[in-house]
Amino acid sequence: MSETAARFTVKAQVFGPDDIRRALVRVAHEIVEANRGTDDLVLVGIRTRGAPLAERIAASIASLEGADLPSGALDVSLYRDDVALRGPRRLESTTIPVDVDGRVVVLVDDVLYTGRTIRAAFDAVLDLGRPRAIRLAVLVDRGHRELPIRPDHVGKNLPTSADEVVRVHVQEVDGEDAVVIGGYS
Repeated sequence: MSETAARFTVKAQVFGPDDIRRALVRVAHEIVEANRGTDDLVLVGIRTRGAPLAERIAASIASLEGADLPSGALDVSLYRDDVALRGPRRLESTTIPVDVDGRVVVLVDDVLYTGRTIRAAFDAVLDLGRPRAIRLAVLVDRGHRELPIRPDHVGKNLPTSADEVVRVHVQEVDGEDAVVIGGYS
């Protein structure tokens, strides 16, 4: 049975709105500390839910450091290696407000699973220029990597089985903030 024909059933809510806010503030602190400030940083959220998370982290950093941090959004659809499996998807815009050459690009995503989306994001960023470094911040790391990719900043490590599904809901896209775990039946 395909996921579209199956019904998603929530087993547990892992994070509520306050948990997500606290995790993103902690990640913002970690990013600034690891970079020794905000010089040459740019946050790039992976569409769809990574983009609003990147904006929230940028706002936290602005509040903490008093420095406006450029934040953009990246659509990796054309760089994915599973287009034949998933079928074509609607393309969204890529908006990076600054040149990435020589900057530290922090990719932001909602859930890190196999690592394939992040691999696609690396290719997309490198097509835009040559950053000094690319780092990775994720709200949830659920394990099960298929590629040797490790996040630099994690809101929550959430061990899961391969048949479980982790969904992140953000207010800007879904009308609520939550992280849920469930499956298809």
